[in-house]
Amino acid sequence: MGFVSDTVRSAARAAAAIVPPALLTRALPPAQRFDRAHPTPAITPPDAAIRLLVAPTNTAWQGWAAARAAEHLEGVGARTSGIVPAGGGFGFVSDQEVPPAEYRWSARWQRAQRRAVLGGFTHVLLESGRPLFGDAFARPVEADIAALRRAGIAVALMLHGSEVRLPSRHLARLPDSPFAPGLWSATPALEVQARRTAALAAAFDGPVFVMTPDLLLDIPEATWLPVTIDPAQWVSARAPFTQLDGPPIVSHVPSSAVVKGTDLIEPVLLRLHDEGLIRYSPIRGLKASEMPAAYTGADIVLDQFRIGTYGVAAVEAMAAGRFVISNVGDQVRGEVERQLGETVPIIEATAATLEQVLRAVVADPEAYRAEVERGPGFARRHHDGRRAAEVLSTWLTGSAQQLVD
Repeated sequence: MGFVSDTVRSAARAAAAIVPPALLTRALPPAQRFDRAHPTPAITPPDAAIRLLVAPTNTAWQGWAAARAAEHLEGVGARTSGIVPAGGGFGFVSDQEVPPAEYRWSARWQRAQRRAVLGGFTHVLLESGRPLFGDAFARPVEADIAALRRAGIAVALMLHGSEVRLPSRHLARLPDSPFAPGLWSATPALEVQARRTAALAAAFDGPVFVMTPDLLLDIPEATWLPVTIDPAQWVSARAPFTQLDGPPIVSHVPSSAVVKGTDLIEPVLLRLHDEGLIRYSPIRGLKASEMPAAYTGADIVLDQFRIGTYGVAAVEAMAAGRFVISNVGDQVRGEVERQLGETVPIIEATAATLEQVLRAVVADPEAYRAEVERGPGFARRHHDGRRAAEVLSTWLTGSAQQLVD
């Protein structure tokens, strides 16, 4: 069956390549059509000795962040390309923004992008195992990797999370895993995808970077590339639990409710809100540019309670100096201390212990303040791009390199 499926997909890709663009566009359903009159320009390489492209997903802005981090290294210029949904999604910026339908179906864009990349870049950081030059009918990413290498371009893999986090393994070790049967309809597809991505990484003979420490359980041979933010955007003049005109504000961003565990914790938060212990303020529907004000207006930020790690949202809340509560877990805490030389300043709680922890924090915030006040410094030391640049430096320059401003 797998052979037949692959054969059918190959035939479909070949057919799509020779169908006239106008006919192809009309044949596609409305959601898959693209604007042939205004094509996305091909990516423009930077003017530098080492020219890095990070593409094609820009997940959680981390493609852009990795590119900017790499530019801390002498002689490195970087560009990002990201698939951007209609309406701009969460508002993540990329040097090149490609509509999903154009990325998938436009042979014109795919050819132009291919010429620009193969002729203009020296390094490619390939995100999430996705094809670099479009994915009509699931075109295999291995073909793009081979083309890049034939052009003399160094390639590394950058894996963000759900594309490689194996649901069955995760469920076996975490009781609140979002991958429990019947909880998330995407789980069977994610199991297949994670196995494919792991096979890609295992067969790949270049560097593999993962964005959170828990993913080292799925790809043990990988290197942790810490997520990057701009800490200056999150600085707050008000310390948490000061200037209060009522109960402390507790915020939570259910960007993916099933992953964040919103269903597990919201009943607790609503009950404590009704009791008057806290003011629960869920953050929904905001663009990335609106998030700093939302976080700095809170006293406590709750991150996630199903995955067992920390990522961009928790780092942003730490940079804002908030009391951050989340289910980080022993594996991630141990990996952070081993690699960074200090503990992550996030207050630990599971869904089952959250009420107890919240009551303790609200009753005596000073007992936690010294640890919480390490948050902004921790974010600057490890997540402002400098450490990411150091991790990338050997691959990009051939050796560890001093950072430049």
